[in-house]
Amino acid sequence: MNAYPTIRLLPRKEESLLRFHPWIFSGAIASVEGEVYDGALVNILSSQGRELGVGHYGGGSIAIRMLRFGSLEPITEDYWRERLLSALHVRHAAGLIRPQAAEAERNDVYRLVHGEGDSLPGLIVDIYGSTAVVQAHSLGMHHARHEIAQALMEVYAQPLELAPALEAVYYKSEGTLPTRLERELSEDGFLIGHTENEPIWEQGIRFIPDWIRGQKTGFFIDQRDNRYLVEHYAAGRRVLNAFCYTGGFSLYALRGGAERVDSLDSSAKAMYLVDQHVRLNFGEQCPRHRSITQDAFAFLDQMPEQEYDLIILDPPAFAKHRKVLKNALIGYRKINTQAFRKVARGGLIFTFSCSQAVSREEFRLAVFTAAAASGRHVRILHQLTQPVDHPVSIYHPEGEYLKGLVLQVD
Repeated sequence: MNAYPTIRLLPRKEESLLRFHPWIFSGAIASVEGEVYDGALVNILSSQGRELGVGHYGGGSIAIRMLRFGSLEPITEDYWRERLLSALHVRHAAGLIRPQAAEAERNDVYRLVHGEGDSLPGLIVDIYGSTAVVQAHSLGMHHARHEIAQALMEVYAQPLELAPALEAVYYKSEGTLPTRLERELSEDGFLIGHTENEPIWEQGIRFIPDWIRGQKTGFFIDQRDNRYLVEHYAAGRRVLNAFCYTGGFSLYALRGGAERVDSLDSSAKAMYLVDQHVRLNFGEQCPRHRSITQDAFAFLDQMPEQEYDLIILDPPAFAKHRKVLKNALIGYRKINTQAFRKVARGGLIFTFSCSQAVSREEFRLAVFTAAAASGRHVRILHQLTQPVDHPVSIYHPEGEYLKGLVLQVD
């Protein structure tokens, strides 16, 4: 037994926990025994006094994120080590950790912890070579950041030959904690050690992640498998990579033998990173590549028909919550309609939504509506999702946020 405060639920509100869903909403709470604060560890009891587990308390609509089910055993250093080691075994078994492989297959970037999918709700850990980047999405994980960092160093120091040892742990949560006050209290920086933004390897292609100033933890790891699929289809094609950010899809298309690749983004900083990555992988001069700094909607509206026979649409999240869902779906319909109307006959469109608030069915309906508006014959070749290092708990389907379609247009 531990000394944590106790949350007692209303009658029948424990049913979701008995199905291992990791969230408890504020409306399910009957009473609080003891002093609680945002981020505190708390015990959970049913209305009848049944022990349901231990979680992090938070003040929002998601009141508790569960760390342990069915037991009130305390959360100790062993807990963090066991969870992180379990996650590392999954990535090793999936063949993601290949720092010493032949250059064309080398890979030393992957997501180690994907929140609820790895039974650590509110926590993201990405590995970039010898650096771990930790990101908290709850105040409970923010409070535990030093314990998590120490556990990471210990897990990677074990002589298990699962992965090379870590040199540093960087904390990056100023933009992800739930409230503005919490974000102001957070301070990004190294928790252990210090490393520079050196190139990492993703399936034989080199990138320079920027965990200090870049988006997310410094790189978009979740599109790795889908980038590889673009490479498979790229040979001889004229490719437009819209919303390209650091140019991941562009580099795979170039390696796949694309006739030419145009990388498009409204951010001049993003285009600088694209050019840097192209030079890193294909030399100072790559005549098959062009960088375009312009709004993607305006560019597609103005570009000639038949200009490209492979278009990639990977926009930032149009909807971060359900309140703006209608506007998000309008955005998906608009950008996809433009692509359907302009892509060359027999061309391909890779289209994605990374908005968790947009369901797979809603996204597919938006793309269907766009296809119908274009008046062209469209068929689905692939239905895409996030990779193995972004697992989804079967008890928490909300964790499936990345949705994609590969469409052939006649």
